[in-house]
Amino acid sequence: MSYPKRVYDGDGGEINADFRPADTPPNVGTADADAIHYLATTTTTRGEFGLYRVEMSARAGGPKTHFHRTISESFFILGGTVRLFDGEQWVDTRQGDFLHVPQGGLHAFRNDSDAPAEMLLLFTPGAPREKYFEGLSELARLTDEERARFFDEHDSYFVE
Repeated sequence: MSYPKRVYDGDGGEINADFRPADTPPNVGTADADAIHYLATTTTTRGEFGLYRVEMSARAGGPKTHFHRTISESFFILGGTVRLFDGEQWVDTRQGDFLHVPQGGLHAFRNDSDAPAEMLLLFTPGAPREKYFEGLSELARLTDEERARFFDEHDSYFVE
C-alpha cells in the first residue's frame, strides 16, 4: 500500500484545523439522555470520514441488524457496556474495545445494561450521516414506503 493521492500542494501549510471543545452541547438529543455529537463530519473532513460520539442512556436499545453498501462503520467503546453484533454473535463490550465492520458486513449495537454507555462511531469514507441521525426521530411518522426510502437514501439495509 502507498499513501493516498496528494490533496495539499502548498509549501508552508495552512491554518485550517477544526477544534470542538469537550463541553460543546450534542447536535442531536440532550446531554442527560441519548445524544450524538458531530465530532468530524464529511463536510469538515472533505469526505474522508465521519466521526461521532454517541451517548446512550440505560436500556437505550439500538438498531436492528443491518449493513451498509458504501461505508464501513467502526465502534470504539468509551465507557459502559455496549452490546455489539459482529455478524455472528453478540459481544458485551467495555471501555477500550473496538469493532470494525467493512462495507456489506452485518452488525448492530445496543445498550441493554442498567447504566449509560458511550462510544465513538467512525464512518469511512465520509457520508452525510447527520441527516440520518436527525431523521431518526421522524421515523414513526413516516409511511412504510417513506421509511424504506429514508433507509435506502442513507445506505442502511436491515435484515430480519
